[in-house]
Amino acid sequence: MYAHTQPPTSSDMNTGEVQPEDLWTETPLVYSSHISDIIGCSAYLKLENLQLSQSFKYRGISKFAQQCREKHGPSVHLMIASGGNAGLAAAVAGRVLGVKCTVFLPMNVSTDTQEALRKQGAELIMIGEVYSETLVALRDAVKKDINGVLVPAYDSPVLWDGHSSMVTEMQKQLPIQPDAIFCSVGGGGLIGGIIQGCKNVGWDEVPIVALETTGSNCFYNAIAINTQHFTSKVPSIPSIEAEDSSPYTIEIVDKDNVAIPYMKELKSRAASLGASSPASGVVRMALDRAGGVRCVCIPDEMAMYTARLFADDHKMLTELACSTTLTPGYNHEFLLHILGPKFSALSAEERKKKRFVFVVCGGIKISFEDIREFDEIVAAAQAEGCWSVQIDGKDIQVPKQ
Repeated sequence: MYAHTQPPTSSDMNTGEVQPEDLWTETPLVYSSHISDIIGCSAYLKLENLQLSQSFKYRGISKFAQQCREKHGPSVHLMIASGGNAGLAAAVAGRVLGVKCTVFLPMNVSTDTQEALRKQGAELIMIGEVYSETLVALRDAVKKDINGVLVPAYDSPVLWDGHSSMVTEMQKQLPIQPDAIFCSVGGGGLIGGIIQGCKNVGWDEVPIVALETTGSNCFYNAIAINTQHFTSKVPSIPSIEAEDSSPYTIEIVDKDNVAIPYMKELKSRAASLGASSPASGVVRMALDRAGGVRCVCIPDEMAMYTARLFADDHKMLTELACSTTLTPGYNHEFLLHILGPKFSALSAEERKKKRFVFVVCGGIKISFEDIREFDEIVAAAQAEGCWSVQIDGKDIQVPKQ
């Protein structure tokens, strides 16, 4: 079902009639016969690409923006640093709420993304070679603007609370609780919302599978660091700093009692997963979660291959951050490795009773031209017969299907 398909207006806000949940869309949870046939289980797609800004980010960011307007009034100035999707969510929220929004972008953001932001009325400032430099510029600018409020892209309990609403919807839309939820992870905003949402509806024991691309796996590294490379059931802060040869540096965040890696370089085409470090609060939530979080890394080419398959089957374009989530649905053996020996030991009839949710997180950074380029890249990679993936500290070769 769909709900709230017509966005509220700023005049609605003035009457006090709009609630936070009225800002975003209740997205459908649809059964995928294509993926279900491949994996031998019931696969459901939570279509967050149908939000007003075309990604899940609109949930939490619109809630944050609304709270800013309520606190500071209509003169509030929303200011955010983004590679695209978080900025678009803030821009749409700003238009709906009738407040000013400025988006700080790295210099390499595409003209298509810039145009999408301008169409929502956002002012753009292009600065910095990478997101971390753009964020520094934003922080300086906010200090100089009397009405400016820094809108976080992923690191805020308000955002996680807004994102958690998708799990509340899932509970209403599924006949029984799922046997696993699959999502992509960058800085941790989405998985933070899912963890909190599961807690809200009593799904703490439902496994969550967090997928990243190998060149942007800051969350994977964070969990590895705090669990002695996935070997300890009792999380602990490492006693030594990362070596010079490590792809990251380490910072101890006392308030959450975790060690956080800062990636020295991001090497993935999945730009929406390109946070150099994860939110420490989300890392803490994942470490403490009763049902745990399974951490998985895949190569870009595997996500590219899946993006093409999903487009053919479901007639939807998904950027790499989104197709990363869907890769276990298009490779049965990969799914078996992720879920482990207990699942592998089930009979075919027992597996048919399992229900999995794949969060189609959305995103605007994809085009037909990108898909054609992906085809060429994947074709060049087909000489090797297996995908190299990492699952909770183990390197595994998965046959290409």
